[in-house]
Amino acid sequence: MEKSFLEKRKADIRYNLDVINEKIAESAIKSGRNPSDIQLMAVTKTVDPIFINYALDYGVNMIGENRVQEMLRKKPDLHLYNVQKHLIGHLQTNKAGQIVGEVDMIQSVDSLKIAKEIAKQSAKKGITTDVLLEINIGDEESKTGFSKSEFMENLYQIAEIPELKVKGLMTIPPICENNTILCEFFENIYNIYVDIKAKKLDNINMNILSMGMSGDYEQAIICGSNLVRIGSSIFGPRIY
Repeated sequence: MEKSFLEKRKADIRYNLDVINEKIAESAIKSGRNPSDIQLMAVTKTVDPIFINYALDYGVNMIGENRVQEMLRKKPDLHLYNVQKHLIGHLQTNKAGQIVGEVDMIQSVDSLKIAKEIAKQSAKKGITTDVLLEINIGDEESKTGFSKSEFMENLYQIAEIPELKVKGLMTIPPICENNTILCEFFENIYNIYVDIKAKKLDNINMNILSMGMSGDYEQAIICGSNLVRIGSSIFGPRIY
């Protein structure tokens, strides 16, 4: 890569992070919280390690990858000291053994079946795995995640699995051009999050509400999110 291209890309990433952090702070204040209460995750799908490292060196301390193989391939080349690594994409049961122990959290636990497989692989490695439970808040057939109707039953079963520690919830709402409708989805899952927290269930800690991406993170924060997953607004359009 030419030096001039690298320097421009580096400058763009820094500028984008400055803008995003400012908007996160503004949204946090609107929601009555401190900006430090909101975690920024850089979503690194299709992004080369050299550009991920620019973001890490500039202060990003959490990354999320969608695919197991991509995470494992990039990991040795990344500046990961004091950086949290999350898997945020759908996890197939046959890949669980590869990723358990390689990331700090699996955000995309979308079925009881995958929860049990993560637990099985965790037991083999003598560890516990931090997870978020993904809710399909719009009940969309094209998306994975627990439906609202089945969620509580599965939550109680997962709470009894000692190799897992449930740290909160994750969601991807339907695409909405109307912010009012979008916020209804966000508020819906926030209410579920608060309700579970109030129950004080064993092995369930509702510390993280992961919702909001490049196009809607400001609204998500205002509606209660404390972890936003941002990719293209940091690194530019994905190159496949």
